Amino acid sequence: MGFYKKIGLIPRLILGIILGILIGRFLPLVVVRILVTFSGIFGAFLKFIIPLMILAFVTKGIADLGEGAGKLLGITVAIAYTSTLIGGSLSYIMSSNIFPSFITPDLVQDIAKAGELDPFFSVPIPPFFDVTSGIIFAFMMGVSISWLRSQGKGEYMYGIFSELNDIIVKVLETAIIPLLPFYIMGNFAQMSYTGSVSAVLSIFWKIFICIIILHLIYVAIMHIIAGLYTGKNPVTLLKNQVRGYLTAVGTQSSAATIPVNIECARLNGVSKPVRDFVVPLGATVHLPGSMITLTGCIFTILTMYNMDHSFGLMLRFIAVLGIAMVAAPGAPGGAVMSALPFLPLVGIPSEGAMASLLISLYLTQDSFGTAANVSGDTAIAVAVDKIYNRIILGNKNWVAAKPGTLGEEEF
Repeated sequence: MGFYKKIGLIPRLILGIILGILIGRFLPLVVVRILVTFSGIFGAFLKFIIPLMILAFVTKGIADLGEGAGKLLGITVAIAYTSTLIGGSLSYIMSSNIFPSFITPDLVQDIAKAGELDPFFSVPIPPFFDVTSGIIFAFMMGVSISWLRSQGKGEYMYGIFSELNDIIVKVLETAIIPLLPFYIMGNFAQMSYTGSVSAVLSIFWKIFICIIILHLIYVAIMHIIAGLYTGKNPVTLLKNQVRGYLTAVGTQSSAATIPVNIECARLNGVSKPVRDFVVPLGATVHLPGSMITLTGCIFTILTMYNMDHSFGLMLRFIAVLGIAMVAAPGAPGGAVMSALPFLPLVGIPSEGAMASLLISLYLTQDSFGTAANVSGDTAIAVAVDKIYNRIILGNKNWVAAKPGTLGEEEF
């Protein structure tokens, strides 16, 4: 158990997948059904906690947005949301052109004909409210608390939702995330026993490689655009961002990477007021890496189960999720948990075999999606710095600073 606690989440997930396959292949049906029973109970608990997670994350995320300067806030959020939509759209283009070449009809048939095992028993855990009610209430409260704080009030309500956010993050860190490998073990044990696991794994690793490559390409494009717009060297911008990328890969949290990312923005010549505002805000609202991963994984599942995966259908999902995931990547696995209630928009049940497969696909790549998110934040900060200083403040003498050359007093 001590060894298990020391290793990271991704090794635990891989270990869970391997053990699940071995259990489903070599152990008796009763053992597999025990794991399936656990996965069913855990899935019910997930369904219970997700509306609360959306309420906590979205309310606090929106309430925090109101603390910034109006124009700077609007510009940053608009760029971040547009970037998230573009990331998801590019992922769809990649998926629709590449993935069908290795998601062959015979593999799809093997997956489709595999049945599901019944658990020994189930424990219904109905949520307090459904997801739609939760997200509407979250937006209403977030906007209202933001307005109250602008009037010098609302700190008590903000404190309540801020502490609720802390509680949900603690639940994720101490219960949901540690148990996810066992949940995934049960799912893969079932797939192994029913005979679909070989088809899934033959697709799994190719998806992983394609998505990570697109992450890196997208981060590079963002820094190239920011460099061309501001007159800075994109190669230097990317070089200065490496530490932020690696920190996010290691922590799997955009929130935990904020201090390092602010330093990356300083090295890239971003003025102190802008980097102190844009980088933390970007960690909340800029989600292209997570969206690239989710779009690719969901496209894969829709294709595997021979379901509709048109661009119009996926674009609606991307647009909604770009808002619903606000602040979710701050906790490991938060993005995919926020996505689960909205899976019916593309025809996938929010619980069951397809949802558990999505969780498995996503979590093994979560850290790379988070790293792409935060790396894009500094590119946005570089561009917003010019917009803010030259356009909003009217500083016609603004010039692009060479990354890392200005002293702190000049920032």
